[in-house]
Amino acid sequence: MDQAKSAQELLEFIAACPSMFHTAATIRAALDKAGFSYLPEHEVWSVEPGGSYYTVRNGSSVVAFRVGEHLDSYHFQIGAAHADSPTFKVKAVPELVGPGEYLRLNVEGYGGMIDYTWFDRPLSVAGRVLVGSDSEVSARLLNVSRPVVLIPSLAIHMNREVNQGLATNHQVDLCPLFSAGALRRGAFEQLLAEELGVTEEEVLSFDLYLVNRQPGVVWGAAQEFVSTPKLDDLQCAFSALRGFLSSNNEHDVSVFACFDSEEIGSGTKQGAKSTLLRDVLRRVNIALGKSEEDFLRALAASFMVSCDNAHAIHPNHPEHADEENRPVLNGGVVIKEHAKQLYTTDAFSRAAFLAICRDAGVPTQVFANRSDKRSGSTLGNLATAQVSIHTLDVGLPQLAMHSAYETGGTQDTFWGIQALRSFFDCDLHIDEARSISLG
Repeated sequence: MDQAKSAQELLEFIAACPSMFHTAATIRAALDKAGFSYLPEHEVWSVEPGGSYYTVRNGSSVVAFRVGEHLDSYHFQIGAAHADSPTFKVKAVPELVGPGEYLRLNVEGYGGMIDYTWFDRPLSVAGRVLVGSDSEVSARLLNVSRPVVLIPSLAIHMNREVNQGLATNHQVDLCPLFSAGALRRGAFEQLLAEELGVTEEEVLSFDLYLVNRQPGVVWGAAQEFVSTPKLDDLQCAFSALRGFLSSNNEHDVSVFACFDSEEIGSGTKQGAKSTLLRDVLRRVNIALGKSEEDFLRALAASFMVSCDNAHAIHPNHPEHADEENRPVLNGGVVIKEHAKQLYTTDAFSRAAFLAICRDAGVPTQVFANRSDKRSGSTLGNLATAQVSIHTLDVGLPQLAMHSAYETGGTQDTFWGIQALRSFFDCDLHIDEARSISLG
């Protein structure tokens, strides 16, 4: 796969993933195509050396694993990313009537988005809808594939100070316009029913989110840039999945995890802070006939790469970046560090990953915040609270993180795939935090 092709395939992947539920379904389809077997959480698991498997929680988080034929150094090598992005969630009572003939959607913020980027864009809704009859309730994926709402800006004539800085109120300023009089209360549920081919009475509940319908593009006079909704973190999810599927390691249990809920703190049953990853690893251990002692020894010899995008230096505001730790677009995979371990990278995990990337010819960069700025966080340190293993945090460089439309470099997806494939291919042998052999 060359760099241009990987960028285009990334855009196709993102277009198929308008919500975290669609991301999980898209990943499942790729795993099914690759010959993985689905193991429902509520059923008994049968796992064998040489087998490839996956499980799903809440329809929005996926953990896949491939068991090596020769587990002479039994351990786990894990690549993890997340499926969700900042957006707006439709409330259970979804409509606001008025003023006048207007009908608006009633939404609330999901994650920490840049509010103003959501104005004046064609928007739709996607997620899951629970439909039911007298005897059964089932979840259906919904993606309204045309623009149906828009959040209009207030004209400059009505707010002459708008360019001095805009402070938005989610309850007042960010309610999407749904109708100017052609529709009446109840039209939103009617739309859902029509899209799913059911009656309005069968629509029981939903988890639906606003979706930016603006297509992703590769752009620039030299085709250097890729811009799309949901670059954070679907660029890393795509790269980690491709690296995982293209790798081959007969000596470990290779694991790919894509978690929901990272943008809201991961504190859900399907988030990185939950027991999901630990549950999967324990069940693999049990199904392979291993003991609790074997499991704890395997964790001590395991390694995780937590993948979530990183901030590139901004072309107009370089003053917001650290003087030396300032990633650039198309500069390769970014290793993220933080003294308080909001990013899990330490000297040991950084050295191991650098050695893997250097052997593979993958360029790397480093991100650290200015010392007078508050850091973001990600899923690595939350997952390791449940499963204590060596971990580092990496990402791909981008601009406008948490915008409705984000920008990255066309080459970096390729580097992400190469780095994760090389990581999964390595047969790591860890001796506490003293040494690591790449196999």
